[in-house]
Amino acid sequence: MAIEKYRLPLLDVENVLPILNQISILGGLDDAQLYTVFRLLETEHYHKGEFIFRQGDSPSHIRIIRTGRVRMVENVDGTPMELCEFKTGECFGETSVMAIHQHTASALALEDTELLVIPREKLFALYNSDPKLFGMLMMNIAREACRRLNKTEDVMLHYALEAKPGR
Repeated sequence: MAIEKYRLPLLDVENVLPILNQISILGGLDDAQLYTVFRLLETEHYHKGEFIFRQGDSPSHIRIIRTGRVRMVENVDGTPMELCEFKTGECFGETSVMAIHQHTASALALEDTELLVIPREKLFALYNSDPKLFGMLMMNIAREACRRLNKTEDVMLHYALEAKPGR
């Protein structure tokens, strides 16, 4: 189980809005909706080599990289496999939060990293307070999950063809 991090509210809207405009799950939101999301945000800080969460942990936050880099690593039969890296402006953990299933990989800070986080309970509270925004976020998260699945299928096909006898 991951150690619970101390989170601070996010106060510097001017410095964060340019990052929010780059994030795929926030695509198509107007300024008022972005400001609503901004009010949900908290911050976390991790040192190089520190795990943000581990494979099997319960999802608690959607995380957006403000500074730093994060690598996703999956433990397969005791062997760590590097899956992908995320950099500034990219988010991770959103599909686990949406599906409410355990993380399928661990997230490791590759350098000192600051994250903007949307707590799961605040995200789901939008269902009652702003159903239109909630629906747009869920649609964007589903769209991003489909993009990542498509990339994963391409990689798997590449490796399957490479492993084919006679190649």
